[in-house]
Amino acid sequence: MTEEKRYTGFKVLIVDDNPNNLFTLRSLIEKYTDVHVIEADGGEKAVNLALTENDVDLIILDVQMPEMDGFQTASMLKVRKKTRDIPVIFLTAAYKTDEFQQKGYDVGAADYLLKPIDDNLLLNKLTAYFRLIEKERALNVLLEEKVAQRTAELEQIRRYQERLLNTMGEALLVLSPEGQIKSTNPAAQKMLGYKETELVDLSISDVFEEAEDEQAGAFFGTWLEAMIRAGVVRDVEARFIAKNGTLVPILFSRTAMVDEAGVVTDIICIAKNMTGYVKIDDDDDLSVPDIGDSV
Repeated sequence: MTEEKRYTGFKVLIVDDNPNNLFTLRSLIEKYTDVHVIEADGGEKAVNLALTENDVDLIILDVQMPEMDGFQTASMLKVRKKTRDIPVIFLTAAYKTDEFQQKGYDVGAADYLLKPIDDNLLLNKLTAYFRLIEKERALNVLLEEKVAQRTAELEQIRRYQERLLNTMGEALLVLSPEGQIKSTNPAAQKMLGYKETELVDLSISDVFEEAEDEQAGAFFGTWLEAMIRAGVVRDVEARFIAKNGTLVPILFSRTAMVDEAGVVTDIICIAKNMTGYVKIDDDDDLSVPDIGDSV
């Protein structure tokens, strides 16, 4: 391996009850990398350090230690949210059988290496993990950038739609399938004389009546049945009941929003204020503004 320093910004926790082993391991890592090394001389201290230090990238853990051995230490690390995803490399001079190696993997070890340490093998393992971590970090940065970009796009769309709703001249009411008002636009609030918060949860029947009794029966019957039967309803002559009791003539349309299963989730109502318009009795049933008597 070259003498060039690499992997600045990484942090490795080395754990061994033997100070000489800690010194040897630290010297080897610092000789070939710029990795920040922290150390613990026992399992309990290792767990505490891993929990209190920020951004520990890798743990090199001796298996044979008093009080809390490497297997117990790894088990403690794996049950904690902050440390459970940190790769652990076991080092051991005593537990060399396949059975102990399998036990190491069972408690969450990423690798199991034997002492005496093969410098090149250990360094290759370290750099392999550092490269994986670098790729993961780069991917996370890319994902965060994409999420931020998509969030900004959605916010831009939301603001655009909000401007459309706020500037449209027609009243817009979004109802539940049971006819409860869920939201309104400023035109509806102005037409009805209510604040938005006052309209939410009112029944549509509190602010609306249709011109014909038979139409009203269909409208105020069972909402879901009415929508299934009538589908999209357009240009119904009706009246809003303003907060002060004034009846406001409107031309009313409604349609249902359904989910993927075809279940009605919302009813969209749009109303045009027909105050000042008079009806022309012709085949097209058109209306024109009432501009007063001709001179």
